[in-house]
Amino acid sequence: MALRGYTVMVHRDGALDSRQLRLRGWVARTLLVLGSIFVIFLVLAAVLYGPTMTAAARTPFLEREIARLRAENTRVTELAHRLDEVEARYAHLQGMLGGNVGLPAINRRTDSLSGDAEQLYVAPPFLARAPLRADTVPATGPTVPSRWPLAVRSFRTRGMAAGDSSEGHAGLDLAVPTGSEVRASGGGLVRQVGTDSAYGQFILLQHPQGYESMYGHLSRVVVAQGDSVRAGQVIGLSGSTGRSTAPHLHFEIRRGGQSVDPLTLVREGI
Repeated sequence: MALRGYTVMVHRDGALDSRQLRLRGWVARTLLVLGSIFVIFLVLAAVLYGPTMTAAARTPFLEREIARLRAENTRVTELAHRLDEVEARYAHLQGMLGGNVGLPAINRRTDSLSGDAEQLYVAPPFLARAPLRADTVPATGPTVPSRWPLAVRSFRTRGMAAGDSSEGHAGLDLAVPTGSEVRASGGGLVRQVGTDSAYGQFILLQHPQGYESMYGHLSRVVVAQGDSVRAGQVIGLSGSTGRSTAPHLHFEIRRGGQSVDPLTLVREGI
């Protein structure tokens, strides 16, 4: 009885003869089993080690991306530092010019507060000064307003505007940093101290010959109604209360209830 086997014919294109390869049955089955095991091994290797090999192939790309991100982070940190410096200088310049400085800046890298944290604004300190010498004390008693109400440098941002329209303006607006000393333009009586929706905290002084002087947008008042003040005496501190967009002093002089241009009576800088 002939043994069963398998015959494999190999024919090359263009050739006249074919080659025959005869395999016994057990050899063919063995080769088939081994081939199946090899295919299964390849499939398992692809499933188990495919992601690892893919990740390994991406490693050089990820390393380059990390290096790029680190370089960009360094540049962002440098830009943030420069921005902090610019904002600090800008706030300082606004303070010198009487701008609306607002709350103190928070360092983004070290002093950042949480979103729910409350930022408290600390008012400028009211510094005490040594008493004036006897020869520099202004004359006491009521006097016509003729002194400049500020001892520090200020900038006139708005002057007198006549008429009853919305452009009407009854005094001078003097840009000055918050907390600057406001002095009485003349000696007299504190007729009124209060808060107004437009002028904020204000002081109204009564002087001789029907004159009155008014000081608005104050951050602090240091006199009381009924007090007698002398020319040049500190009566309050400048601020930005009431209808105001930036720290400044509203200085107004009236006579007989009518507004008078302060520059006709007051010599600036005195």
